[in-house]
Amino acid sequence: MKFTDLNLKPRILAALSDIQYLNLTPVQEKTFPHILAGTDIIVRAETGSGKTAACAVPLVQMVDKSLKAIQALILVPTRELALQYVNEIADIARRTNVKPFVVYGGFSMQIQNSKIRHGVDILVATPGRLIDLLHNTSISLSNVRTFVLDEADEMLNMGFITDVEFIISCLIHDHQTLLFSATMPKEVERLARKYLKDPLTIYLGAGQTAPQSLQHHFLQTQTKHRLESLLKYLDQAKPSQAIIFCNSRRSAEKLHSHLKKKFPSAELIHGGIDQSRRTSLFNRFRKMEIKVMVATDLASRGLDFTHATHVINYDFPANTDAYTHRTGRTARMGRKGIALTLFTKGDLYNLRAVINTNRIKPIWQGPEPDLDNIRRPRKSSRRPSRNYRPKRKPRR
Repeated sequence: MKFTDLNLKPRILAALSDIQYLNLTPVQEKTFPHILAGTDIIVRAETGSGKTAACAVPLVQMVDKSLKAIQALILVPTRELALQYVNEIADIARRTNVKPFVVYGGFSMQIQNSKIRHGVDILVATPGRLIDLLHNTSISLSNVRTFVLDEADEMLNMGFITDVEFIISCLIHDHQTLLFSATMPKEVERLARKYLKDPLTIYLGAGQTAPQSLQHHFLQTQTKHRLESLLKYLDQAKPSQAIIFCNSRRSAEKLHSHLKKKFPSAELIHGGIDQSRRTSLFNRFRKMEIKVMVATDLASRGLDFTHATHVINYDFPANTDAYTHRTGRTARMGRKGIALTLFTKGDLYNLRAVINTNRIKPIWQGPEPDLDNIRRPRKSSRRPSRNYRPKRKPRR
């Protein structure tokens, strides 16, 4: 189905043509009519399937400019995702007079409040900053018709569920709720049962958690040879643009220092970098000015790096969800991509879980390991020896 087949306002169709949005993705086809009808929806879909536009296009369509108030509220877990979301809404609304705006921490609350008072139709927010505004300003949510909770499972992981419930409690009038989540842990299910009215559940990609246009490559190595294996792969594959994930800042910093010698444009991003620097790095990556980005899981959720051809798990992901979110940074919106995961013998049990849970077809870069007879690793039960003495704290 094409966007021109929908009964959208001419200026929205013109904007969609400007940004080359021609055909609807499956998640957009499934959700559009229900969002426009005011139905509460729970959406689970493969990452990179076009969920942001699935929400943004109907929201812009439904704005009533005779109301001088916030009519749609979108809650997201991170600043980067908030900026990405508002930019996409702005692109879709570029030929209309619909005004989107974003609020997040680390920026002047007075300036944000002033902007809202001058007229905002669609507000994108992170939980902490929105609560600050509710407590300290006269911001009103009484005209919000649609509330969107995006990346609900990440809200849970980041400890935002209490904040989310407080914000929902401020929406005491009738409204539509749209919940988007890549996975559905029990706490998110409880949230949905409590606050959504007879929700319609839309689950796309059943039996195929990861994008179907994504190839999953796996390469066995040894810990001491991990860097050597990565460099050899980069030389052979010659990715146009790659994101390389590490499990910690320390690991990412160490890897970046090695890669910088071979790839001068390589950059590093993690939660310890200040907001303006992070935003600049994300923008440069999208503009293809950065070919190799070393990252922690900060970059693994929801962010759209359209041109990334490769995602590489330098450190094995902490769990199956982390694998899904990391590898979802490539092969977005039907494009092709490759995910390479380096693993050692100690990762075999978790590797089997990743393959089985995500129902993926592995492509082995080297000998295929025997995963059928792998047992769950036991936690160490060794006790300290009698001669063991803990280190004393240094005197101040």
